[in-house]
Amino acid sequence: QVQLVESGGGLVQAGGSLRLSCAASGRSFSGYYWAWFRQAPGKEREFVAVIRWGATSGVYADLVKGRFTISRDNDKNTEHLQMNSPKPEDTAVYYCAAKGVTGTLYDARNYDYWGQGTQVTVSS
Repeated sequence: QVQLVESGGGLVQAGGSLRLSCAASGRSFSGYYWAWFRQAPGKEREFVAVIRWGATSGVYADLVKGRFTISRDNDKNTEHLQMNSPKPEDTAVYYCAAKGVTGTLYDARNYDYWGQGTQVTVSS
């Protein structure tokens, strides 16, 4: 059974930092794309960042570029999202997700596996 489990969410002050993690189990994810999405109350789920298994750098949404960093530890089958200088508008439930090689990277509908989500609240 495939499982993605997020951790690291919580309350952070604007301008601080927070690191989210996502641990995967249940199958081999070699070659998969790993992403973070977020969903704020009353809004649609939106793309945050994505990295491919084995890559050393990712692709980011413009809203977080330069502030957030996505990374993977393939030996531990874990991905991370380092959130630096978060803003109140970054407040949302953050989800990790994984997909194969087909379909666009930015559309949540193309992702096969999802975590349960972790709440991030940024105070001003």
